[in-house]
Amino acid sequence: MAHAKTSYVCLPCRASYKQPYDTGRQRTCPRCAQPLIHVGSAFAAPRRRDTAAWRTLSVLLHAGVRFHKSCCGGPGYRPRTLSEVRERVTYARRSGEPFARALVRYEVP
Repeated sequence: MAHAKTSYVCLPCRASYKQPYDTGRQRTCPRCAQPLIHVGSAFAAPRRRDTAAWRTLSVLLHAGVRFHKSCCGGPGYRPRTLSEVRERVTYARRSGEPFARALVRYEVP
């Protein structure tokens, strides 16, 4: 039985690849040979020319946020714009909440 595929991303190339998940193997980008980042099976890549969306994605990935499916469906809320990221980061700094948790908040109090 074949394993389900999951998404891997290369941020410098702004490319996404669906490949079988394997914990013992480091995936590399076929374009630049940099290591790929495992983002999860519920990931939908932005268009390559949408630089703002890729910057937002970069912030999320560097904070440790991934796109794995939960028991009830998709990965939950993820910010789509840099302004949404900025307001959540500001909230995290003021409240002391970890960045990763603040970034996946649906609403900022």
